[in-house]
Amino acid sequence: MNKEPSFTLGIEEEYLLVDRETRNLISEVPSSMLPECERLLEGQVTPEFFQSQIEVGTRVAHSVHEAHADLARLRMTVAHVAEQNGMALIAASTHPFAQWETQRRTRKDRYATLERDLQGVVRRLMISGMHVHVGIEDEDLRIDLMNQANYLLPHLLALSTSSPFWCGEDTGLKSYRIAVWNEMPRTGLAETFDSYGEYHRYVNVMVKAGLIEDSTKIWWDLRPSHRFPTLEMRIADLCTRLDDAVCIASIYLCWLRMLYRLKINNQRWRTYHRFLIEENRWRAQRYGIDRGLVDFGRGEIVPFTDLLEEIMELIREDAEYFNCTEQVKHARDIVSRGTSAHWQVRTYQKAMADGADHEEALRAVVDMLIEETLHGL
Repeated sequence: MNKEPSFTLGIEEEYLLVDRETRNLISEVPSSMLPECERLLEGQVTPEFFQSQIEVGTRVAHSVHEAHADLARLRMTVAHVAEQNGMALIAASTHPFAQWETQRRTRKDRYATLERDLQGVVRRLMISGMHVHVGIEDEDLRIDLMNQANYLLPHLLALSTSSPFWCGEDTGLKSYRIAVWNEMPRTGLAETFDSYGEYHRYVNVMVKAGLIEDSTKIWWDLRPSHRFPTLEMRIADLCTRLDDAVCIASIYLCWLRMLYRLKINNQRWRTYHRFLIEENRWRAQRYGIDRGLVDFGRGEIVPFTDLLEEIMELIREDAEYFNCTEQVKHARDIVSRGTSAHWQVRTYQKAMADGADHEEALRAVVDMLIEETLHGL
């Protein structure tokens, strides 16, 4: 193994654009908006599959604080341009009441190809997420850490949930985004590989058979990035509050360094069967932080608060190394007050209790999301 990884950090977020008057998703983005965002953000903003979405990505950050500042600037800038165009920004993985049938696709060759190949599956993809890249330059190390890091993914999903509503219905799930995403091929937990070479051969089989053009169309919850020497975490919902997003990115960063420390001491995290981790993934999707996850060592469901404390103790040294102890500890605040999914359901229920009808209560949820998206900026 070569020198220690750089452990650089990059965060991508996909925002939803809503009409200020109707609170519904816009159907067509103003022609001036993306050029203005591109002028201000210089390569850090791109369109998404639907015109009602826009994606931002931080520069390569060498600290959590640097990533935080850059992401705050990106959110604020896109929100300001949206406001100038009569729109608002919401950071949530689903819109409370928008209908996917009315969404218009962005005019781009890649998206046209996706629609041709995936048909109705991709046309329902009215969801947004957060992706976190951590720099792991050694290819075999990247695969080794991917195999072990799968264990943590349900915990990160539980902390991030922001998609309880779908097309005007309270789904009863904290992350309905995962249910929509699961309809796509080549999603879910990553396979286990012995080396980067084995992974590369797997991808080459798919490419040679004409199934995919490259590994960008492998959409696992955790994957080696095709474009960067990073391990990309993709399971998280889009956090409504910026501080929550930075917290989850910090935990993921520290977890990878903890696994690396084990490795250089000739130890490793136990690799659990995908079947077991999938069960925790479902529990996180269904209940979020509310009902606990399975501790496979104990063979029982453990409250999320207990699991979180164990995680924080495991990565305490790494949080100190990256100077992000406070960002990691913020997870306790998330558990205490709830995730965006909790706020959305509570906002809806309170509006209904106060005499609003169903549609008015859903619009109240959008208003809350608009406000909370800019919290602390």
